[in-house]
Amino acid sequence: MIDLITLTDAQSPRAEAYRSLRTNLDFYSLENPLHALLITSAEPDDDKSTVLANLGVISAQGGKQVILVDADMRRPRLHTLFGVANGQGLATALVDEHAALPIIDTEIPNLRVIPAGPTPANPADLLASARMDAIIAQLKQQADVVLFDAPPLIAVTDGALLATKVDGVLLVARAGHTKREFVERAKDVLAKVKANLVGSVLTNAALDTGVYKYYGQN
Repeated sequence: MIDLITLTDAQSPRAEAYRSLRTNLDFYSLENPLHALLITSAEPDDDKSTVLANLGVISAQGGKQVILVDADMRRPRLHTLFGVANGQGLATALVDEHAALPIIDTEIPNLRVIPAGPTPANPADLLASARMDAIIAQLKQQADVVLFDAPPLIAVTDGALLATKVDGVLLVARAGHTKREFVERAKDVLAKVKANLVGSVLTNAALDTGVYKYYGQN
C-alpha cells in the first residue's frame, strides 16, 4: 500500500492531521449527517485519492464501518492504493443492473473498497443514472461512512453530477500546485448544482516547526 501515511507512520503530524479531519467531520455530522461524502479536487494530481484513502483508514481505525468507492472511472487509483483487483467495479455494477457490487475487503479491519472497474464509454451518464442512486442507498445500509472518489470538477462533469447525490463534498487542493482560480471555479461548479460543500483540505503544506517537534521529529 502506497501513500497511506496513516498506516506507514501513524504517529506522524500528517497522520494526526487526518485524525483532526475525521474529528471535524464527526462534529459536523452531529447536526448535519454525512453518511455519504464525496472527495474531489479542482484539477488533476491534487492528492484527492490519497486524502480519501487516509481518511477512510482513520475512520475505520475509529471503529466505523467504511466503504471507499472509486467513482473516478477515467483515472482510477483506489485499486492501486489498496492492492486490489480492478477487473470488476463500480462501472460493472452501473452498466449491468443485475451485477453484484464488488465490495472487496482490505487488510484493514472495518474498511472495504469498491474499485472503479473497466473504464466505460460514458462515465458521466452512468453516475447521473437512477442506478447510481440505488447503489448509494444500498451502500448507506452497509456502512457507517461511504466515501466517493470523484474526478476533478473543472475537468469533466462527473464530480458535479455525483455531488448532487451525496450528503456533502470535501474539496482538496495541493499547496504549490493548485491554482487559486481553479479552486474558485470548482466552488462555483458546486454552487451551481447546489452541492453541500462542507470544507476543504490543503495537502503538501509546510509543517509548523514547533508542532513538528512535539511529535519527536527532527
